[in-house]
Amino acid sequence: MSQALYQLLAILNLETLEQNLFRGLSPQVGWQRVFGGQVIGQALVAAYRTIEDRAAHSLHAYFLRAGDPKVPIIYEVDRIRDGNSFSTRRVVAIQHGQAIFSMAASFHKHEEGLIHQAKMPDVPQPEALPSEAELKEHLVGRLPEPLKAYWQHERPIEIRPVDLSRYTSPGKRTASQQVWIKATGELGDSLACNQCVLAYASDFTLLDTALIAHGRFVFDPTLMLASLDHAIWFHRPFRIDDWLLYSQDSPTSAGARAFCRGTLFTRSGELVASTAQEGLVRERHA
Repeated sequence: MSQALYQLLAILNLETLEQNLFRGLSPQVGWQRVFGGQVIGQALVAAYRTIEDRAAHSLHAYFLRAGDPKVPIIYEVDRIRDGNSFSTRRVVAIQHGQAIFSMAASFHKHEEGLIHQAKMPDVPQPEALPSEAELKEHLVGRLPEPLKAYWQHERPIEIRPVDLSRYTSPGKRTASQQVWIKATGELGDSLACNQCVLAYASDFTLLDTALIAHGRFVFDPTLMLASLDHAIWFHRPFRIDDWLLYSQDSPTSAGARAFCRGTLFTRSGELVASTAQEGLVRERHA
């Protein structure tokens, strides 16, 4: 297990303060604000701490204020309902006495039912693509400084883009991308753990998809970017310590807001989760 993944699991292991009340910390890596995926993952952990014998099937979250990485985040869970088949939880993340994030999550007792799914895109397997170490060696030197720092930092999730031409030949393209993602170490069979790590990872590249249409990148100093909301639907059990294909597109951007969506498939083509996000994409004016 990489040190970065070990640190992520430590961050997801919230401290219990009182019934329905938990405290989480942020990694001290120099970011000016808390990474959105971290808050999603920690909030899902907090909700899971109040659940027995049911698995998360959906969550819907809003980012209300930028998180301060220097200050612990308090997660307050409201046990809205426990029915025969479903449980509903509301989680509010608090810093400096104010809500910075709100999430509703639903949990479902396992049931059998009708089955169908969309087909997985036809893309190369991850072994046929450059590893993250190879990407750093061959690509980092040609990237702008902010992107270079992003790629050089050790991360708990390895990302292998299917198409690298966006980075080597910048320009406007169709707003879609496929990346393989995998945790950099074994996580075991706990569905809750794998879901929480996926919740963390699902925010990495999603909003960036909208910028492909404009030939821009997430660290463009002329843009102000922020996740506004985030949704995940969990369809089937999975392990994120094996490769998952994250297929993403952005159908539209208007009014300084971009809408992006994604689907995650196992190697064998099983559709295990879907995501959607609206993000702020605002031009900075001098």
